[in-house]
Amino acid sequence: MKTFLIMLSFISGIFLGYSQQFVYKPINPAFGGDTFNYQWLLSSANAQNQFDDKNSVSNLLDNLNSLDSFSQSLNRQVLSELSRKLFEDQFGEGDIKPGNYLFGSLYLQITSTAQGLLINILDTSNGDQSEVIIPK
Repeated sequence: MKTFLIMLSFISGIFLGYSQQFVYKPINPAFGGDTFNYQWLLSSANAQNQFDDKNSVSNLLDNLNSLDSFSQSLNRQVLSELSRKLFEDQFGEGDIKPGNYLFGSLYLQITSTAQGLLINILDTSNGDQSEVIIPK
């Protein structure tokens, strides 16, 4: 019996001697992982990205040549001057008076509040709505 207990303790000691510690090694290089994983992680993230914006402002500006840029700038200036003239014709040189106004497909509702002048703009062609507050 004594030899059996010695053998049992010897055998259990062998199994306990082969254990090792668990070591955590991160994959992401941002958290201390191997830097060679960076390209793989980036390409994997780009492949899963469903939100590519092909119509972003930077892409549109890159595709314009100088003639297109000039014509767009000219169009913006003409439309700005036209809207300024319409605004002066409707409201005059003085203050904007509260009321309801219609400019083509734009419906403006102007009210005076404690915060200032509240302008609700409704585009009747597509239902877009915007709100502007002009502080006192």
